[in-house]
Order: sequence, then C-alpha cells, then structure tokens
Amino acid sequence: MTNPRLHELPHHQALLDGTDWASLATVRGTGESLPAALKGLLSSDPVARSAATRMALGAVTHQNTIYEATVPVALYVAAILGHPVAGMAAHRPTLVVLLEWLSDTAYDADDACVAIAERCCDEGCRDECCRQMREFRDVRPAVFSGVHPLLGHDDADVRDAALVAAIPLAEHPVLTPYRTELVDHARRLLATSTHRRRRYRVLDAMKAWGHDTGGLESADEAEARGLRARRMAERHSWTGGYCEDPPF
Repeated sequence: MTNPRLHELPHHQALLDGTDWASLATVRGTGESLPAALKGLLSSDPVARSAATRMALGAVTHQNTIYEATVPVALYVAAILGHPVAGMAAHRPTLVVLLEWLSDTAYDADDACVAIAERCCDEGCRDECCRQMREFRDVRPAVFSGVHPLLGHDDADVRDAALVAAIPLAEHPVLTPYRTELVDHARRLLATSTHRRRRYRVLDAMKAWGHDTGGLESADEAEARGLRARRMAERHSWTGGYCEDPPF
C-alpha cells in the first residue's frame, strides 16, 4: 500500500512557529507555555524530556475532553514520532508515551464518543464539545501518516502502541483501506502480546470491522469484553445531560 500521506503532516518546527498558542484553550487557561514544553519533548536529557511530556500532554488532557490546543499538539506529536530523540529510552521510550497519548485522544473523539456528546450534552455544551472533536477528527489522516511507519518498528512495544493508536484513527473514511493491513498487525499482536488493554482494543476493532475473533481471545477476555460492551450500551442509551460544561 502507498504511503498514507493523505493530508500532509507539517514539519514540527513549522507547527511550533505557526500556531498562535496563546489564543488556544487548554485544561487551565491558554497555551502560551506549550511551545517550551513541546520543544522539551526533543530534549536529549531524559529527565527534561519526561517533565516536558507531562507538561505538554497534561495541558491538553483532562477527563476525555478535547480542547482547542489539543489538535496542534496532536499534529506536533505525530510530526516528531520519527525524530531520533523520541525513541531514546529513559524508563520507557518517549515514543511509546506519545503513541499512547495519541491513541487515548483519538478514542476520545471516535464515532461512539461523538454520538454520546450529540445525544447527551445540552445544546451549548454539545456545540463546543463536538466542534473540538470535529477539529481533531479532521486531522486524523495527517496524524495517521505519522503513526503508520511505526507499525514496522523494531521494538515490539512501539509497534503495538502504534497499532492501538492507528485503530481509532482509521475510522476516518479515507483511511478505511488501511484496515486490512491493521488487522494483519492485530493478529500478530494477539499472538505475541499479553498486554490486556491493547488486546481489548484490537479485539474490539476486529469485531467492529467484521472479522472473526474466535480462537484469538481467551474465555476470560470474551467474558470481560462482553461486560464492557454491555456497559457501553448502557452509556450510549443514557439520555440525561451534563450539569456543567467540560472539563467534567
């Protein structure tokens, strides 16, 4: 399959310099401190890099909420995934941490979350929540183009984290052709990994995409996934409203 640069991913420095960070909402306040934190993601000092990761990602991550600054941060993160420093190990490679953040963010803006927001939030809250989700969803092909090369990474932890990040991104219509490739990687993960959360993500995706998961999961996993599915169904059927604007 051809390189999936369906929406070109800008260079990370261009994103850093070309974004009006101070005008973008974050968890608390605006993003004027984000450029320094994002630069720190490429520090050669592992302690500084770890601190920068907490600062940069924590500023745009709170209780499954997408903020104005989340999209440019996600694009910046995707743009540095191929940078040599991102793969340098401290306790865990920064690369894995960044991929897991992209994965969680993509799941926070997936089809199911949008459906819940549209149905359950009051009008003012819904408009804001869905606007931020839509902005993230629009750049999924660009983010995917940064994640995709890591599906073949030498390190199994990186490969698996990249797969779990790619799965929710592949809900975007233009990325549908890549699902066959992702399923091949999913079968490899299920044959080699005992990481429960990653296995659940992969099994859920395979089932949603119409693939037989028989023989790929244990009885305990099947039971646990069934319980999760029932809880999600209850969540999806809820018709109440939130009592406050996000972050909740």
